[in-house]
Amino acid sequence: MSSSGPLAVQPAHKDNDHWKFLRDVLVFQLKMFLDNARDFALMPVSLAAAAIDLVFKGEKQGSLFYRVLRWGAHSEEVIDVYSAIKAHKRPEVNPNYTVDAAIARLEEVVVRECEKGGTAASIKAAMDRAIGQIQIETTGPRDRAKTAILRATDKLRSKLQNRPDDTA
Repeated sequence: MSSSGPLAVQPAHKDNDHWKFLRDVLVFQLKMFLDNARDFALMPVSLAAAAIDLVFKGEKQGSLFYRVLRWGAHSEEVIDVYSAIKAHKRPEVNPNYTVDAAIARLEEVVVRECEKGGTAASIKAAMDRAIGQIQIETTGPRDRAKTAILRATDKLRSKLQNRPDDTA
């Protein structure tokens, strides 16, 4: 019997790839649920810890709050939501465009305007300029993402339109 007939056995790795993919999808969903449940719990716990730190002086300012943050960071590593792509090349993050970097830039604007004795209107205008500058600087990646999404949408639409009609 030839191995190219209709009953030919497919290589085992293709079947394993299929099941590995399905497993990764299910594990990712479970981890996302755990991650979100953790975040949902951390919001009130971190606020309560901060309130306690404000009212009762600990060994140093914010010690309870920062202990909650360390627990949150540790639990994030334990959950490791994106572990399924450890073997894949991940995009590098430009440190100038993280949430922390954007907040630091905006804080610098407020501090600089306050030091100059700025009014609320001048602080708002400076913030608007800073936000506009951040948007200008991030236009390239945004446009590339938009192009990729449009290309994927067009491919999907083309495949759906060229699919044989299943109603016959």
